[in-house]
Amino acid sequence: MIRSLAAVALALAVATPAAASCRQALVLGLDISGSVDGAEYRQQLDGLAGALVAPAVQEALLAMPGAHVDLAVFEWAGPADQRLILPWTTLDSPGSIDTATDRLRATRRQPADPSTAIGAALIFAQKLLGQRAPCWRRVVDISGDGISNTGPRPQDVATAPDITVNALVIASPGAPGGAGQPDNVGELSGYFTANVTRGPDAFVEIALGYDDYRAAIERKLLRELRVLAIGSLAGATGGPHGQTQAPINNVVAPQARPFGQTPPRGQ
Repeated sequence: MIRSLAAVALALAVATPAAASCRQALVLGLDISGSVDGAEYRQQLDGLAGALVAPAVQEALLAMPGAHVDLAVFEWAGPADQRLILPWTTLDSPGSIDTATDRLRATRRQPADPSTAIGAALIFAQKLLGQRAPCWRRVVDISGDGISNTGPRPQDVATAPDITVNALVIASPGAPGGAGQPDNVGELSGYFTANVTRGPDAFVEIALGYDDYRAAIERKLLRELRVLAIGSLAGATGGPHGQTQAPINNVVAPQARPFGQTPPRGQ
């Protein structure tokens, strides 16, 4: 099925050059507030880079020739501290993915306000999406290990109805409920679900501490990078209308982990 979808997408891209060829614009926002130390900072950058070149993620990124994914990555902390570390990059080949990951691995931390301004991060992410030509989907992915404590409240920040905001909660390890069960997983997951995530098919993924970040961001990317199955020529030439979303054949996106649940061995 993946071959037939890719073939249809390629044929449409060639036959209708005016149609949008970007299937998804994805903005990733990484938490670098005061609760994140130097080692945890590197785990985020290097973990994201590793996830992007994981075979399953790379297959998902390149599954539809002629209908690419655009990626931008920024860091956020206080209300005035957002730094774009990967400008909009079209991921349409293994080489373009390698270029993006090389840039992430070469990025070094800069001083920033130690506070946590999730609302300001959402505003910045939406402005980034506004810089791109129309894509079939527009997704913001906010990672964080704490609740917002400064700047506009995230629940008060309006986003366009077609924008999906997902979250990756990085929970603190050492729960009283048992080994490997973060004590704040339920609290943080509930906060991000109620105040941050929104839009079509929004969800929260959980990392059980920064050691689990690499695996969690891979799970999250696989879920976000679903192939858009084209329902009709008319719908495809007009954008997302007439299209349904389906998981990539043989690349099944894992479900978001229930609160406090550890992953099965091998994930």
